[in-house]
Amino acid sequence: MTEAREPAYARRAPGEPCWVSLMVHDLAATEEFYGELFGWEFRPGPRQLGPYVRALLDGREVAGMGRLPADRRLPVAWTPYLATDDVGRTAELVRLCGGTLAVGPLDAAEAGRMALASDPSGAVFGIWQGAGHPGAAVAGRPGTPVWNELLTYETESVAKFYATVFGYDRQPEESAGPDQVTLRLGGRPVAGLRGVGSALRRDRGSHWRTYFEVADADATLRQVVDLGGRVLGPARDVARGRVADVADPEGAEFSVLQDPR
Repeated sequence: MTEAREPAYARRAPGEPCWVSLMVHDLAATEEFYGELFGWEFRPGPRQLGPYVRALLDGREVAGMGRLPADRRLPVAWTPYLATDDVGRTAELVRLCGGTLAVGPLDAAEAGRMALASDPSGAVFGIWQGAGHPGAAVAGRPGTPVWNELLTYETESVAKFYATVFGYDRQPEESAGPDQVTLRLGGRPVAGLRGVGSALRRDRGSHWRTYFEVADADATLRQVVDLGGRVLGPARDVARGRVADVADPEGAEFSVLQDPR
C-alpha cells in the first residue's frame, strides 16, 4: 500500500478520489458508531437517494452517509467517489469500457452531479462532478480517509479500465506483493489495486476498501468492538504504518491506519 498524503483543496483533478460515502439501513445508529469512533458530527446533505448526512470533523466535511432506498439493491459498503469535470461523459466512457451505471447521472442539489457505477469486475465506485461541494475538506489527520484500495481477483483488466476512464498511470508495486498496482495522477499515488486470486471472498467479490487514519490502531480495534463492530484480523505493521481491517455494526468493512510519524 502506498499512501497518498496531502492537504485537501477545492478543485480536484479528474480521477482523484475526492469523497467517500456509506449507505446503510439504520442511519441513526451508524452516525452514533462513527461519531464515537472518529469524533464526527453530522449535518443534513442532499437527499436525492433519501436521507443523507455529511460527516464533519471540527466543522469540516470529511465523508457522507445515507439511508439505503428501499427500492434499490446497493451494498452496505464504503464507496469512493472519483472526480470528473463532466459526469455524463465519464459515465458514457464507463459503459464503453465494460462498466455498468447503477445510478445517475443526477443532480445533487447545488453540491454537484453524481453517478454510481461498477467496473468490469463488479466493484462499485462513485463519480463526482463538484460544484458547491468539491469533496472532502480535510485530510491527513485521524478520522479522515487516507487511501482507497480495490481488492479484486487480478489487476490487469481492471487497471486498464481505470486507466482508460480516468487517465491514470499504472505502477506495479512488486515489493508489496505479486499483483499490486498503484494508480497515479501527475506522478502522485491516488489509489491502489490488489489482486488476491482465489482469496477473494465469494460473498463480497471485487470491492473498494477505504482506509481511515487513526492515532492508535490497537486502541481503535478495542473501540470498534465496544461500539458493536467487528475486528476482521489482527493489526499488522506495513511500510506506511500499522493497519487493521474492521467492520461496523451493519457489516460495512473498512481499514484503519496508524501513521508511524
